[in-house]
Amino acid sequence: MCVAQLCHRQGRAAGTVGPERRPPAPRSPQPGSVSLLDVLLDDVILTHSLFLPTEHLLQQLHQRYPSGKAPGESDALPRKRAVLTVLLHFLETYKGILQEEESAGKVIKDLYLLIMKDASLYPELEDEILRLHQLVETVELKVPEETPPPSKQVKPLFRHFRRIDSCLQTRVAFRGSDEIFCRVYMPDHSYVTIRSRLSASVQDILAAVTEKLQYSEEQSAREEALALVAVASSGEKAVLQPSEECVFTTLGINSHLFACAKDAIESLVPLPEEIQVSPGDTEIHRVEAEEIANHMTAFHWELFRCIHELEFVDYVFHGERGRRETANLELLLQRCSEVQHWVATEMLLCESLGKRAHLLKKFIKIAAICKQNQDMLSFYAVVMGLDNAAVSRLRLTWEKLPGKFKNLFRKFETLTDPCRNHKTYREVLSKMNPPLIPFVPLILKDLTFVHEGSKTLLDGLVNVEKLGGHSIAEKVRTIRKYRSRPLCLDLEASPSQLQTKAYVRQFQVIDNQNLLFELSYKLEASSQ
Repeated sequence: MCVAQLCHRQGRAAGTVGPERRPPAPRSPQPGSVSLLDVLLDDVILTHSLFLPTEHLLQQLHQRYPSGKAPGESDALPRKRAVLTVLLHFLETYKGILQEEESAGKVIKDLYLLIMKDASLYPELEDEILRLHQLVETVELKVPEETPPPSKQVKPLFRHFRRIDSCLQTRVAFRGSDEIFCRVYMPDHSYVTIRSRLSASVQDILAAVTEKLQYSEEQSAREEALALVAVASSGEKAVLQPSEECVFTTLGINSHLFACAKDAIESLVPLPEEIQVSPGDTEIHRVEAEEIANHMTAFHWELFRCIHELEFVDYVFHGERGRRETANLELLLQRCSEVQHWVATEMLLCESLGKRAHLLKKFIKIAAICKQNQDMLSFYAVVMGLDNAAVSRLRLTWEKLPGKFKNLFRKFETLTDPCRNHKTYREVLSKMNPPLIPFVPLILKDLTFVHEGSKTLLDGLVNVEKLGGHSIAEKVRTIRKYRSRPLCLDLEASPSQLQTKAYVRQFQVIDNQNLLFELSYKLEASSQ
């Protein structure tokens, strides 16, 4: 559906352009909540970027808005109101990420100035124009010819420098223009610290590294250009292409960036601290299961709240319409993997059989409390961590687990079983009321299924069944529903609680499966 058609429908809905021909009923309507036309508008706004760039959408709105007040134009008011309705819904939906849309910012500003001229000419539009003014004042628009805004505070990423003061701060959403500090290592494991935009390209990062190393132009001309390589704790290497962007949030849990000449790539090895481990008691042995579970839920709620709903669409469809930053979603996915590896790491670093069996029992308790908190992300991650092959093979440890906990864990495995498209999990989730944290990878799986199962365009026209027909937008709206109420957990601010909070937000994990197996076989040589 083009913008002109959408505006025309909005005009008709006002009762000024004849009878309205209603769109088909959605598959999952919510009676009494919003009109079908509102749902259709939301569908288009959420998914328009898959078939129409944001700048073009706004330009079409600008073209549809009649300028001034011409005598004899009886349809001017409904046309203006229709454009305003679409624009307001767009700004409400996108306001958190519009600062990244430089070209869109200029169009919005031009359209805003045009509409503001009508404030005195059309008193009937007073409420809409006031709301538009409030939104534009709130949204940080980036306009090319304007003076760039002052430098923002540098934001710490997840596992960045492991600073306690940083990890205790409430998480805020990341945007591509945000600046971070990053360490880039050399082959000898020395490093330089650079300040970079989160969305910076590999080429930009290498330029900053080169400047930090104080290469002169003459030296740069003589020496081979540097390559940027992501090195995982397993030793696996990925050479990043100069045009790649947003690489910081796509790194593995214990991966690091290395800059080196191309002939030195093969010699790169992981940092020693990522492959050396020290068995022994850690913080988890001191803290109660409920305390850990509640801090996990609180942290994961912060991360979940930071994700803009459009990141889910962009993450799945970016190959089709050009990548937009999805940093917050990628950080949550990284965290999900981190929790799984944390469970396995803690289990396999515990050398005493008795303590290990007690720890296994504690993890099952943590999973149970997370489920009770409706934090299904943490619940899934903990269960999957215990199902790690290096942990599940510890026969002596599992045998010491009380029967009550064995039965409880079997129920948890049934709940996380992917059979019949995760039927059991979906049934449990459908009975929960917000606030809740879903198992986010499954949402992405559902969106990917929709994406790959039908075409975005059919004979040059937008496939409304896929986009406007709720297949995608309806799934995105479930995320709104999950976050429609605030999470309330009563967490103390005592020194011991702050220590637990820091521990939960900065897990030390082993993500090398080979190393996890080595530890497992040292604990129990045979699983027979």
